[in-house]
Formats: sequence, C-alpha cells, structure tokens
Amino acid sequence: MDLRLILVAAPILLAVGWAGFNIGRAAVGQLQLMLKRARA
Repeated sequence: MDLRLILVAAPILLAVGWAGFNIGRAAVGQLQLMLKRARA
C-alpha cells in the first residue's frame, strides 16, 4: 500500500463519512417530525 494513496484517500473518506453522518442525522430528525405530526 502506497503512502500517497492513503494521503489522498483519507480526506475523501473523511468527507464522505461526515456528509453521510449529517444526512443520516437530518433524516432521523425529519422522520421524528413526521411521526410527531401523525400522532397529533
């Protein structure tokens, strides 16, 4: 495994993971809001 490959891939993977985390968190928030409105 070449060190340059790791240096290029690490920030990309970090960005993808962070974006996925934020999208997942927003989706959970929307789902909770939808469930709350359905009950009311």
